[in-house]
Amino acid sequence: MFRKVLTWILVVYVLAGALLYFFQKKLIFHPIVTAADATYHFDVPFQEMNIRVNDKTTINALLFKAEQPRGIVVYFHGNAQNVSYYAYVSQYFAKHGYEVLMMDYPGFGKSTGPLTEDDLYADALQMYQVARSRFSPDSIIIYGRSLGTGIAAQLASIRDCKRLVLEAPYYNLTDMAMKMAPIYPYGFMLNYKFPTNEYLQKVTAPVTIIHGTDDRTVPYESGMKLKAYFKKGDSFITIPGAGHNNLKEYPLFGKTVEGLVK
Repeated sequence: MFRKVLTWILVVYVLAGALLYFFQKKLIFHPIVTAADATYHFDVPFQEMNIRVNDKTTINALLFKAEQPRGIVVYFHGNAQNVSYYAYVSQYFAKHGYEVLMMDYPGFGKSTGPLTEDDLYADALQMYQVARSRFSPDSIIIYGRSLGTGIAAQLASIRDCKRLVLEAPYYNLTDMAMKMAPIYPYGFMLNYKFPTNEYLQKVTAPVTIIHGTDDRTVPYESGMKLKAYFKKGDSFITIPGAGHNNLKEYPLFGKTVEGLVK
């Protein structure tokens, strides 16, 4: 009897692990696709860009304009929705003379191409090159939110910028997976690692982390672990009571973000 129960437990464990492995992309990414001929409408003036990376990949991005621009924010959004959902961030920067360049990941919005970790890093580098064609590194802020924090940290580890901003960041995706179901060898299973902790150690620009204490998606503790790699001049801003998707409702968030470009 005991052997039969143990066998069934093992079968369930293996099957569940197989499901996690083969469906990890669907578990991690939750895109909303937009028709290629759809028209975006926003309160802030913007320019839509379609950047052809190769035969398979075309990045759709939005450049939110500012009057008499003096800098640019290269913004990498979370794992769900598309650029239209995150356009609100432009309001914090445009009034202070900073443009915002925001891309959609492959399969999100109007962007196409393979959705691998390496491809995301390559696409992010394309965004940096666009920003670099307009401004010098000391006028470029690299900003990542949630899933995008790993992408932003990787980019800032290989390219110069004025500041790296991480909103609701995770230590790495293996750490995140372990918090949800700590019974699998995720180090071998995950095709997406996003080791923010490793990249942060190579970032020479000042780093600002913003995290809510009641974040149920990316635990506050996961972001706090990144403080171990802080250098002089880096800062961690705690938003008491804030969750993952309502940071913008807290005045301290707006004050902190706008303070980065004033």
